[in-house]
Amino acid sequence: MKKQILLFGLLLSQVVLSQTKPIKDIAQELRIIGENDQKDRAQIEYIQNKYGGQSPEMNALWKSIGTNDSINIIKVSAILDRYGWLGPDEVGEEENRTLFLVVQHADLPVQEKYLPLMRKAVIDKKAKSSSLALLEDRVALRQGKKQIYGSQIAWDMKNNRNYILPLEDPDNVDKRRAKVGLPPLTEYIAYWNMKWDPEQYKKDLPEIEKMQLAKKK
Repeated sequence: MKKQILLFGLLLSQVVLSQTKPIKDIAQELRIIGENDQKDRAQIEYIQNKYGGQSPEMNALWKSIGTNDSINIIKVSAILDRYGWLGPDEVGEEENRTLFLVVQHADLPVQEKYLPLMRKAVIDKKAKSSSLALLEDRVALRQGKKQIYGSQIAWDMKNNRNYILPLEDPDNVDKRRAKVGLPPLTEYIAYWNMKWDPEQYKKDLPEIEKMQLAKKK
C-alpha cells in the first residue's frame, strides 16, 4: 500500500511541478492538507483513553495517520520544490504552519531535505523559529543525537509515565528555548503532568538513552 502511494506520488508531483498555480489556489490546497493532517490526530487521546494504546482501534488510527502523512508530504513536497517556503503573508498563517506540520510528520529523509529550507525561511521571516526548533529536535533524535530544546516526549509503558527524550545540556535548556520563542520547559511539560528537575533528569538520562537504543533494535 505504501509503495503504491509513493509511486502515485511521484507521478502526481511531476504533474504538479509542471504547472504554475495562483497563490490563492496553493493556499486553498494547503488548507485542505492541514485539515487532513490534523483530523485523525485529534482522535488520538480519545481512542487511547477509551480502547488503550495497543488496541486494534489505536493501531487502525495510526495506520490511517500514516497513510494521510504519505499523501500529504507528496503534495507539500511538490509545493516546496516549486515555490519554496511560502510565508504567512503569501498563503496565510495556518496554511504556512501546515508546511511545517507536514514536514514534521514526515520520514527522516524528507525532514533532512527540507530542514535547510526551513532554516532559511526563519531568517527570511517566512517560518517561526519556535516551529523550526521542534523540527531540529526531531531530526537530531532520529539521527541518534540528543535534542536541543526538549520538545520531544515519549511514553514509558513499563513504568506508565511520560519522559523527555535525550536532551543536550539540561541546565541551559530554558535559555535555548527562550531564544526561539518557546516557553520554559516546566510550562511545556505540564501538559503531560510532568515536572522539570534538571538534576534528576541528568541522573535518569543514562537509563533514558538505554530505552531509546532498545527501541531501535
